[in-house]
This record gives sequence, C-alpha cells and structure tokens, in this order.
Amino acid sequence: MARQWQFPEDHERSFPLPFRVYEGKAETRKQPLVLYFRGHAFAAADRSEEDSSAALALSDAGAFVVEADYSGPSGNIFPRTLECGFGALKYLVAKRNRFAAARSPLLLAGDEAGGNLAASLALKARDALRDELAGQVLLSPMIDPRMATASFNRADGISMRTRWSDGWNHYLATACGYQHPYAAPCLCSRLTGVAPALIVTSDDDPLRDETLDYAARLAAADVPVTTRILPESCGWTGIYSGRDGTWRAEVSVEFSRFLKELPT
Repeated sequence: MARQWQFPEDHERSFPLPFRVYEGKAETRKQPLVLYFRGHAFAAADRSEEDSSAALALSDAGAFVVEADYSGPSGNIFPRTLECGFGALKYLVAKRNRFAAARSPLLLAGDEAGGNLAASLALKARDALRDELAGQVLLSPMIDPRMATASFNRADGISMRTRWSDGWNHYLATACGYQHPYAAPCLCSRLTGVAPALIVTSDDDPLRDETLDYAARLAAADVPVTTRILPESCGWTGIYSGRDGTWRAEVSVEFSRFLKELPT
C-alpha cells in the first residue's frame, strides 16, 4: 500500500513535486529506488488516491517506489512536464539516501503518458546526468503522436482513441513540442547511451506497435533492452482504466529479472 500524498510545502527542502511512496521488501541492502510516473493520457486528472497497480508491481519485486505527481504542477504541457520530472530526478540523484541507500540503483518507470516521461527523462539523463541512471521501465509508453500504427486501430475498442488524441494535442500545444526528441522519444534520432530498458506491452494493446518499434530502435543503438509481450488473457489494457490483472505478477517477475541483469 502507498502512503498518503506529501507536498513540497509540507517540509523545507523537500521533494519538488507532490509524491507518495510504495515500500517494497528488499532482499539486498542496496534496495532499488524507482521514480515512477502514472499514465493518464496527458489529460487533466485529479490526484488519484487509488494505489497504482504498476507501482505496486515494482514494489512487489522489492523496489522502493516514489510516485511523483507531474500532472498538477506542470499542466501536462511540454516542456514544463519534462522540467518538473527532471527536477524530481535530480533530487533523487542528490538525496537518494532519503528514501534508500546512498548506493542504491536509481531507475525511472512509467506507464502510458508516464512512460513517455520516463523515456524522455532517460534521454535527458543520458545528456545531463551521465551514469546516474541504472535503468528505465517503460510500460506501454505513449510515445508516438502520429497515432498511425496498425495496432492503434484497436484504440476504439477500449475507448481510448479520443482520449489519446486530445492528450497529445494538449501536451504538444507549444510550438517546440512535436519535433522535440524529449517530447516524442519515438522521433529521437540519437538513442545511443541511454540506460538499459525493460519494455512491456501486450498482444491486444493499441500502443503495442509504437512500444515495440521503440524497443527495436533502442536495441539497434546498442542499448540493452528486455522486451516482454504479454498475452491478451492477462488483462493488460486494464492499466488504462486502473484495473488490476494477472499482468501485475508477470511485470513484477520481469522486473526482478531485469534488476538482476543490470550492471553492478
């Protein structure tokens, strides 16, 4: 279970965004520390009091997960969203011992729109925080504003096409948005050197094709990539409406394996 939300104004020199934590039971002294971003299609959203199944899957594997609320402070508009996320990441780099051990591996994670932000921050960390990030976990990241893949045709079946379209239009409202590699990682031409990635999607996911394309491009850039395609039966697309499923246990297992394979 997650703790209640805490806010920057509550404590001097505190975490720069509203946040809450999911405390996993670590098997090692260097408990992995994960900065996690929830997906909500870059739409205006109330700060959810419901635990995130994706964050729970990571904490089930023993990680200490910090869920940061980027939506409210940033208005879900690029580049402000990226700036808010980067502020949170820099804080954990400098003060990770507030949540875990000083030498705990630090990872980024996110699902859907939160996966976009995690992927974007991994690129920015490669450029501005070299060697500080141990890995990135992208759960069906929403990274292609063109919305033209074959799998995206399934978006109507789960009533997400309009939500994703409106979300992209909102997120990329500024003139610099659409072509910026930090806004739409799928358009980034320089992927070499980013942190190792665990990338998860499912056979029936509308974001499947853009997710797998990004995984393939990372691998082609010599980035260590672990890709997992879950079966339709696991209920993966429930992640977009806050529904749990057997996918949670599978993601937890894959994340545990991913952690063991990271360079020490």
